[in-house]
Amino acid sequence: MSALQIRRQTPRRAWLVGGWLLACLATPLAVAAPSGAEIYQQTLKRTPLFKDPVLTAYIEDLGRQVVAVSEMAGKEFTFTLLDSPDLNAFATADNYVYVNRGLLNYVSNEAQLVSVIAHEVAHITRKHVNQQSSSATATKVISTIAAVLANSDEVYSAGMAYGNSKIRSLGRRHELEADGSGAEYMAKLGYDVDEMLAMLSIMKDFEILQKNQARAKGAVRPTYHGVFASHPRNDARLRAVVSRAKSLSSDVQRDDGAAAYRKLTQGLVWGENFLAKENPAERYSNMAWRVRFDLPEGWTQASGTAPVAVVGSQPEGLATLSMQRLARTAQSPEEFLYNQMNVAAVEGGEAIAPARLKGFSGIFKEPSASLNKAPSASLNKEPSASPNKEPSASLNQKPSASLNEKPLASSNKNPAVTPPNTTKSVRVAVIYYKLYAYVFRGEVVDGDNFIEQDALFIDAIKTFRPISRAEIAGQKPQRVHYIRATGNTTFSGLAKVFDLSKKDVDILRVINGLYPAGEPSAGDIIKVFKQ
Repeated sequence: MSALQIRRQTPRRAWLVGGWLLACLATPLAVAAPSGAEIYQQTLKRTPLFKDPVLTAYIEDLGRQVVAVSEMAGKEFTFTLLDSPDLNAFATADNYVYVNRGLLNYVSNEAQLVSVIAHEVAHITRKHVNQQSSSATATKVISTIAAVLANSDEVYSAGMAYGNSKIRSLGRRHELEADGSGAEYMAKLGYDVDEMLAMLSIMKDFEILQKNQARAKGAVRPTYHGVFASHPRNDARLRAVVSRAKSLSSDVQRDDGAAAYRKLTQGLVWGENFLAKENPAERYSNMAWRVRFDLPEGWTQASGTAPVAVVGSQPEGLATLSMQRLARTAQSPEEFLYNQMNVAAVEGGEAIAPARLKGFSGIFKEPSASLNKAPSASLNKEPSASPNKEPSASLNQKPSASLNEKPLASSNKNPAVTPPNTTKSVRVAVIYYKLYAYVFRGEVVDGDNFIEQDALFIDAIKTFRPISRAEIAGQKPQRVHYIRATGNTTFSGLAKVFDLSKKDVDILRVINGLYPAGEPSAGDIIKVFKQ
């Protein structure tokens, strides 16, 4: 279990922590443990890479330096920077070490970052990863990964109960060992090992803040790591193992690297990085209307002719799905369909509730294009007879009379061919969101394919949902900035300037090492986050 396993938000996933998978599910079945590469692939399915080549190279370089002074010098390690806002770092099998972007927001200088990386490398060099893998069945590991991908808080909580029991025994010893070895690696590289204690103090402050916030809401926030049970702020054992490393000599003495670190992290995204989220090509997103929906896979989209906003098309042009926005009424979505869209009747009508919105959908019949054209224009029928040919037969009648004979007896009948298809099926849906009705229309070229395409229409319509305020705000995300404090600088004053909440003020104190009530001194360089 890593000292860095602190989470900023509501539990969304079970964590790969401190060299092993902490939140494991109990099961009697034992199989081969997943490899580091397999865990890597599963992790990236949930959390993408942070695509900053400079910061990525920086993490990799620091990692290589740590490995070079460790017991596994010369061995291959993989260092990965994940695009997650969570305060987190962890190690897994086969020498994989991960650092979250969110961790960088809380680190004050290069030495503190090295302390994190050194701690995680130590979990590998001290064989904690292997020991933990052998102490738990692989099925527990695999089940945890499944819980991660399933986004199950229930599974997460169950796993944490197991994980915390591990921490109370084997985990606590491993943490002290990793701190001791990590401090040694820092000393060999010429860094002040006290920066590890400063980093752990920030972690402790954040944990306390989380617990206080949960308590204020009447909630019980789980201890995600448990390490601070053995790492209180003044833990004598921790300070002893870290201080022991001070006796180690180094050919190079380095400063804390604060200036270089600030330069690298100036403008770093704070919180969720919505800009990095890749929307599928089939997604229609309208930020002005704050709505989106997903067309079937492989479909293309194009702007429609007002009032139609968008038209999605099947690759072969066999079907289309369009959407328009109209002013809603006080009527229900079903009544809106009948009264505002001039639909006389629907088949298979049903209430729908995509994203818990009110809606109604069904199939109605409308005149096909053949009604406005000569009968011969029918898509699947042969043209009607020309003056030099015998007329084609109608569906249930004998051929009409030849040119030299009188027409068949009829009062007011037209001897021409009766159109075989006079109506076509159309999928229609109305969804209410705020003051508007969003009307969908799905239709096909060939009626024989309607059932197959209609299933795609329904699936696409049900993906309709509002775009969250957080996602809209995330188009201009908050970013890290550094400012120099004056004699009048206070955190409450900074909150007013940058429009931050009370919670944000507490976070400012944590990331600047001044929690719970400290204030900056004149001349201090303060880390803030703002748009």
